[in-house]
Amino acid sequence: MLLEKLRHYADRLDLSPPMYQKTSIRWLIDLDRSGHVVGNGLTMTTGGKKGKNDRGKEYEAPHIGRTAIRAKLLADTGEYVLGVARDPKKQEWVDKCHRAFVDQVRACATETEEPSVIAVLHFLKNTDYSSLTLPGDFDPSQVLTFRVDGQLPIELPSVQMYWASAIGKDAQEKQKSNDQKMQCLICGEFRPPVKRLPFKIKRIPGGQPAGTALISANKPAFESYGLEASLIAPTCCDCGERFSKATNALIQGEDTHITIGPLVYIFWTKEEVSFSVASILSRPEPDEVRGLIASVFGGCREALEVDDSQFYATAFSASGGRVVVRDWLETTVRRAKQHLARYFALQQIVDWEGSTDNPFGWYALSASTVRDVNKELPANTPKVLLHMALNGGALPRWLLFQLVKRNRAEQKITRPRAALIKMVLLSQSEFTKEDTMVQLDLSNREPAYLCGRLLAVLESIQRAAALSKKLNTTITDRTVSFPV
Repeated sequence: MLLEKLRHYADRLDLSPPMYQKTSIRWLIDLDRSGHVVGNGLTMTTGGKKGKNDRGKEYEAPHIGRTAIRAKLLADTGEYVLGVARDPKKQEWVDKCHRAFVDQVRACATETEEPSVIAVLHFLKNTDYSSLTLPGDFDPSQVLTFRVDGQLPIELPSVQMYWASAIGKDAQEKQKSNDQKMQCLICGEFRPPVKRLPFKIKRIPGGQPAGTALISANKPAFESYGLEASLIAPTCCDCGERFSKATNALIQGEDTHITIGPLVYIFWTKEEVSFSVASILSRPEPDEVRGLIASVFGGCREALEVDDSQFYATAFSASGGRVVVRDWLETTVRRAKQHLARYFALQQIVDWEGSTDNPFGWYALSASTVRDVNKELPANTPKVLLHMALNGGALPRWLLFQLVKRNRAEQKITRPRAALIKMVLLSQSEFTKEDTMVQLDLSNREPAYLCGRLLAVLESIQRAAALSKKLNTTITDRTVSFPV
């Protein structure tokens, strides 16, 4: 279901050409139409970052997944393009990589007959690479491509079509060799499955920089019926590419994802809508929140507008080189708005000036449960918060225990933590009034409530009397015991 919805979302996007992806290219090799080097030959590009973090400007470039020697067309690392080894001891292996790269360009030149590709082939066959002036800090792991008379061959439509066709033929040849044809879980067609998805999911907290695999099995314990790698959930090359690109686009979009600690949530809808869940959860504006609550609970005109567009959300974290799907939610925009209004109504609590117009974002509430968000926040905490925000229901009681422990450790209670404690308590009941526990209730005569107020007054007196020294233990610590 998740992969199918992501595949459908890809139809709304302006995706890269088939088997292309955005690639940071650090160097351009300038050639003329005859394949001769122009000037010094190398032109540096920049991606705007500093120092070694700058891998170059991003271009749409040919891509292929590889675990062995497999050359990418016209744009690859210095080892493939120029045969320059990072480790001199591996020069023999690098020479094989370079020959594979030349063979790839030769096949493209033969098929497309593009003059610029022929010029690149001429350079690769007849040029002494030592004539290129490589800078002292040249890194063979950086990506290079060619520019012929100001034109990048990788941007030519004929080259893009050739690369997609070449990858397709390669998949067909492999299918013939092992006589394997399976039903794709996404499109339902019987097609050659990909053993390893060609595109990985990037920018997942804790994941590998090169990306993490959404479908993968690398040990017998994870395999089913003798199927290994990505074949445990067979997908065709086209569907695998499209849902992977859609996922990466959602993670990159400012209004389609939220990242906190080890978790990233992505959001999308079946049709285009103006409402942004990511924006209101991460940067809630008082006026926007007030309008949302009024539209759901206030009986205003907006409450009559019904938006039944399908809304989807999922949470990812990383485990080594693999993606962990932490949550999956399918609802409508209307219901998501209703639950969001309840989420913000439950957290309302007065500040020192007596105002409740200061809503807390997802990050502030999650961060209030731990000392260090980056090191201590478990993925389950932001997950249950956001699931409740979009799907309703109650927050778990173990979250209350975490909050009380944090209060004891810091010997104080912060406003976000107080709001979250209030949310846990009130979310347990579906019939709680909106304004319950927003501020001190002077009319409440329940014994437990009055005892709590008395305990707070006594502790404040104790602290005021001990201004000259630090209190290690207060009357509350000695009086109240917290079950583990």
